Amino acid sequence: MLTWSDCPAVERIPGKVSGAWLFKDTRVPVKALFENLEDGASVNDFLEWFPDVRREQVEAVLAHTERSLEGA
Repeated sequence: MLTWSDCPAVERIPGKVSGAWLFKDTRVPVKALFENLEDGASVNDFLEWFPDVRREQVEAVLAHTERSLEGA
C-alpha cells in the first residue's frame, strides 16, 4: 500500500491546497505529476511546467511509487 508519509519529497499541510499531498516546499500536488504523465507528458515537460518542483523530488516520488508496487 502506498503511504506518502514515508516519502521525504512530499508533504501534507492541513489547509494548504486543500490538504493534498504536495511536492515539499511547493504548492504543486503530487497528483499533478501522475495526471500529466498519464496524458503523455514527459518528466522534462512536467519540470518545465512546474519549475518549483525539483527533478530529485520527481525521482523520489516515482521510486517511492515503484517500491509500493513491488509489494502488490
